[in-house]
Amino acid sequence: MANNLKQTTMAWGSPGRYIQGPNELNNLPKYTSKYGNKVFAIIDQFFYDSLTVKLKEQYYSAKNEFYSTVFKSEITVEYISTVSEEAKKFAPAVIVGIGGGKTLDSAKAVADDLHLPVIVVPTSASTDAPTSSLSVIYLENGEHSHARHYIKNPDLVLVDSKIIADAPARFLVSGMGDALATVFEAKANEASDSPNYIAGESGEFRRTKTAMVIAHTCYDLLLKNGLKAKIAAENHLVTEALETIIEVNTLMSGLGFENTGCAAAHSVCEGITAVPDAGKTLHGEQVAFGTICQLVAENASEELLKEVINFCLTVGLPVTLEDVKVNPTKENVKIIAESSVKNSYWAAQPFPVTVESVMDIVFAADAFGRYYKDKLNQ
Repeated sequence: MANNLKQTTMAWGSPGRYIQGPNELNNLPKYTSKYGNKVFAIIDQFFYDSLTVKLKEQYYSAKNEFYSTVFKSEITVEYISTVSEEAKKFAPAVIVGIGGGKTLDSAKAVADDLHLPVIVVPTSASTDAPTSSLSVIYLENGEHSHARHYIKNPDLVLVDSKIIADAPARFLVSGMGDALATVFEAKANEASDSPNYIAGESGEFRRTKTAMVIAHTCYDLLLKNGLKAKIAAENHLVTEALETIIEVNTLMSGLGFENTGCAAAHSVCEGITAVPDAGKTLHGEQVAFGTICQLVAENASEELLKEVINFCLTVGLPVTLEDVKVNPTKENVKIIAESSVKNSYWAAQPFPVTVESVMDIVFAADAFGRYYKDKLNQ
């Protein structure tokens, strides 16, 4: 159902700086020095030991103080509170997050608690979380809880494309799934004239034309470079196609979703997280299937549906419920639908839905995915 936004004012938000290139992590001390000489870093457990040794050496030689803590749990309200207290004792000048989306969201939350600048360093291009002014908060069991919004975006997003190239290619592909939804969700919000996520503490605002151009370009570059980037990532090579998809997944998708808004694709994704044992797929993988659901809900043309599903199949994104590790039973689909409508971005769609209609949409999307998958295998 349309939100009938009465506001005529537009709003735009973005990180203070975005820097992307191979081996840029080596320059982190140079970038943090702009804020002060005491750095508190939250580092993903998979990189904690090696990066802590490397960064301590770099900061010691630069005569700066460096303190690190490991992210190895879930980003919950309790976890953020614990790390914020740990950071207060060190009294840093800047917070740094190095890792996946949840690690970066943790750094943003801690920086907000301490009223400090934050630098985020993604170690994969799996989501558009790095550029946003929000953190997605979860429960201990991994189920989505809520989003925590901030009055500004990260001060610097630093992307080392060599680190991205060395990460498992599945993460890059998952980021493509997140980016895939950007233009369709943007167009849904435009059609319903729904508010974006910028400056929410000050009111509701419309999207800029710049945001819509970015959303459309995000989709175009994704289709042109997705497969080439995947092959480069599988061989741990930094190519122009890989650099393009890193920017698409991280910057364009990030600016797109925050400045235009989410819709049905992310709503279905959040519904999938409520299904027991469905948490074994990545966020972007779930969003990719959610995108197909949104296109079904909008009665998109067969040509467009085929284009999107075939892209997913080409790069290895889910197109069926089984692909997102959900047994396609009526009980599971009802869980998805109920959670999807409850934690809803469906309001951004220019039409109303019910639990029953969302169930039909999900089943239909699953059927289309199986149809095109079968055709590919013939």
